[in-house]
Amino acid sequence: MRVCISCKKTYDRKNLLKITNDHKQGIIFQTGMGRSAYICNSKKCYSDSKIKKKLKKALKISLEPEFIEIFEKEIKSYSDYSN
Repeated sequence: MRVCISCKKTYDRKNLLKITNDHKQGIIFQTGMGRSAYICNSKKCYSDSKIKKKLKKALKISLEPEFIEIFEKEIKSYSDYSN
């Protein structure tokens, strides 16, 4: 069970998008070892205006502009897949 960083609700791990700051590979989605943050598939959560700030805080990193583009594509594919 994990908590969505946006809505703070608890979900089973397989129902969340995992974003990991992997100690070897950097920021990756759905896999990896290291500090992780989870986002549920609710449109309210992944389109939250403060989601980037919440990710930055949860992963304890500064987010590069390239990451933001990749994140938005990943969220779109995740939300399309889960609905």
